[in-house]
Amino acid sequence: MINSITKSIYINGQWLDVDPEKSDLISNPATLEALTSVAHGGAEETKQAIKAADQAFQSWGKLSGRKRSKILYKAHELMLADAERLGTILTMEQGKPLKEAIGEVKGAAAFLLWYAEEASRAYGEWIPSSVRSKRMLVIPQPVGVVGAITPWNFPSSMITRKLGPALAAGCTVVLKPAPETPLSAVEIVKIFEQAGMPPGVVNLVTGDAEAIGKEMLTNKTVRHITFTGSTNVGKYLMRESAEHIKKLSLELGGHAPIIVFDDADIDKAVSLSLASKFRNNGQTCICANRVFVHEAVAEDFQAKLKEKVEALKVGNGLDEETDLGPLINAQAVEKVQSHLGDAIEKGATVVCGGSLDESEHGHFISPTVLANVSDHMRIMIEETFGPIMPLQTFTDEDVVIEKANQTDYGLAAYIFTENTSRTIRVSEALEYGIVGVNDVFPAVPEAPFGGIKQSGIGKEGGHHGMDDFLEKKFVSLGIDV
Repeated sequence: MINSITKSIYINGQWLDVDPEKSDLISNPATLEALTSVAHGGAEETKQAIKAADQAFQSWGKLSGRKRSKILYKAHELMLADAERLGTILTMEQGKPLKEAIGEVKGAAAFLLWYAEEASRAYGEWIPSSVRSKRMLVIPQPVGVVGAITPWNFPSSMITRKLGPALAAGCTVVLKPAPETPLSAVEIVKIFEQAGMPPGVVNLVTGDAEAIGKEMLTNKTVRHITFTGSTNVGKYLMRESAEHIKKLSLELGGHAPIIVFDDADIDKAVSLSLASKFRNNGQTCICANRVFVHEAVAEDFQAKLKEKVEALKVGNGLDEETDLGPLINAQAVEKVQSHLGDAIEKGATVVCGGSLDESEHGHFISPTVLANVSDHMRIMIEETFGPIMPLQTFTDEDVVIEKANQTDYGLAAYIFTENTSRTIRVSEALEYGIVGVNDVFPAVPEAPFGGIKQSGIGKEGGHHGMDDFLEKKFVSLGIDV
């Protein structure tokens, strides 16, 4: 138990008291034990937070980038110094192994560092005029109040990946974390508070997800919504934000293919495919969902993969020997089991895994590899968000590219090859916002991250990550000549 009750609503620099009658229980998905209760806020608290953010924007948006960067630098340092404790909290509420959780916290801090550096680089533009009596310039200005909605699978890094560029640009924020994982958000807001963030610049509201989101969408003071989550929710946000023509940044679902060509380094392909699929127990928007292996190397790939998967240890994330923690909740387990059952019913064979872990009481399922997988199985059509790796063989490059592209999603794709021409050719042909070549960990602060098609709008990371939080104002000057 972290605490019997945790203050989790932060508005205008103040932590509000929690009404025990209006609180939500947070449990450890590995043990099902209660950790704490957090405040169940709704539309009224969100309205107050938006008002505070709007008032704070009047001064925060006018600060120099250098002054904003000092606070982000400090938050980065505080986060790194406290990474182990923050990682432990993350593991307890989300379930991932502690080594992954601490790595996520450090990665979250890296986004704060990057945008501390970018805060002073929101450059404008001077446009050469075709008319002698005109001078033209473009001034970047912060959008205003931002509503940030973050998911449970990366409850630390998804926050800083959104708040880092928003704050660097001069925006103020109302943050709504996932109901399953509010504790990491509470700790990050405390870090901003310790770093000297002025009241109202960062606000936090936990509780009724629908009511909080609805207020963000209907309140015209909120000028930008940034969201990571499912494509269905992303579509809802697009529809409901139309009334006020809000700006949107959407990082949505994925259905990532891995293509292993016959010239690939098989040992590398096996190790990295495993790392991609089973990191965070497959609860990752860019993890491998479909694995296409060239027929010439399929037998070797499958044998080596089976050996490595069977060696993975499933258990409580706080156990240092654990490789895979639990799924987030019972609904997640049910979805994974339904995908597995559908695949087996339609002819897939289980290479390894395929069962609940009976030694634990939490939301556990064994890491699973399937062979003889066909295109009409749900696991090849829908995002599983769990530890099942389906294998399918191929022989023709053009055919496998066509299969990889046969989805409405377009977030991330991966290829394994040692051929430079094939690398360029296939990377250009794949309809995805991110392509990893012999690399399954493409998300870094210095590079743009985001999908195409129904996987989203906008980019997070890199200098590109600032764009969505800045308006470009054109000023035309008439002068005497």
